Amino acid sequence: MMERFQVFLLLSLITSGAHSASFTLINRCPYTVWPGILSGGGSRPTPSTGYVLGSGASTVLSIHAPWSGRFWGRTQCTNNGGRLVVCTTGDCASGQVGCNGAGAIPPATLAEFTLGGYGGKDYYDISLVDGFNLPISITPRGRPGCGVSSCSRNVNSVCPGQLSVRNGSGTVACKSACLAFHSPQYCCTGSYGQPSTCPPTNFSRVFKNACPQAYSYAYDDKTSTFTCGTGADYTITFCP
Repeated sequence: MMERFQVFLLLSLITSGAHSASFTLINRCPYTVWPGILSGGGSRPTPSTGYVLGSGASTVLSIHAPWSGRFWGRTQCTNNGGRLVVCTTGDCASGQVGCNGAGAIPPATLAEFTLGGYGGKDYYDISLVDGFNLPISITPRGRPGCGVSSCSRNVNSVCPGQLSVRNGSGTVACKSACLAFHSPQYCCTGSYGQPSTCPPTNFSRVFKNACPQAYSYAYDDKTSTFTCGTGADYTITFCP
């Protein structure tokens, strides 16, 4: 997962011209979501690194290319005087609404972007390589022919017991097999560190069957990476 993300960061540095993209974050979940944002190495920090979105709420931010980074949703967060004490899923351990350069603690559903990447294109995907906590979709706007990437199913409802993260209300997140077992077979490391030796597993197929457009494991590129011409804007919807 991290190797692929680092490649995306390198692609963001190869660009034919700067532009900015408008990102609209919408919460369609029946509960509050705290979106977090992490800029990749070498990318300009975003104007904000975290928000609080009640059910039905939205916010808009502008990001200048070239940029690589990720968005995710934190859930079941306790808020004390404007400071986050802890989030049950997707926490970035900043203790604040903003994640301030920290990423999501897995398992968490990630919406990943490279703006102004190789060939003058934007690259984007939804990744479950670090596990799943809530449904997300990415919808490009303003450029024809750019595909929607969506993971709209609640993977927690089909999560195997070995991967399940539970609290009093049931399964709240689903770990990847790599996170659960720390095995090269599932992490695509060591002798499994290439596509020919790291095929899908029964665990990764659970994620793929639930969300066919999302990355289910490290080498799940063919059906999971989307591209769009530069100049597009994007809507990220939680619980589409």
